[in-house]
Amino acid sequence: MAPPNFNGTWAMVSNDNFDRYMQSLGIDIITRNLAKLVKPQKIIEQDGEVFVIRTLSSLRNYRVQFTLGQEFDEDTKGLDNRKCKSLVKLDNGRLVCIQKGEKKNRGWVHWLDGDDLHLELSCEDQVCRQLYRRVQEAC
Repeated sequence: MAPPNFNGTWAMVSNDNFDRYMQSLGIDIITRNLAKLVKPQKIIEQDGEVFVIRTLSSLRNYRVQFTLGQEFDEDTKGLDNRKCKSLVKLDNGRLVCIQKGEKKNRGWVHWLDGDDLHLELSCEDQVCRQLYRRVQEAC
């Protein structure tokens, strides 16, 4: 089954439980307070099963590239500065990432609902729920 079309530019609408999620990652209070003030934008480029996801904000930018079903080494430099083994699979139209490293139950899930992009970030016992709205279709 082919993945849905995630291509586009997405602006953040809401960000629930972000502070507790960042605490579970061990991010310091100054960085957490700054991060709560920004509204990042996501740019997703998808070519079949190959994805590039860029998260852009005035605080930090992050880029991850992966192929569905292929484990890769991920360096979360600029986020919580850890290295982990990541694997993204397609499950019922959702991109499901499992990140293996020093933190338990770490990963994320992206899914589409019309022009809304949902993201659930998990680490240990915390789940952050983010909502993005499409602001531009990719070419």
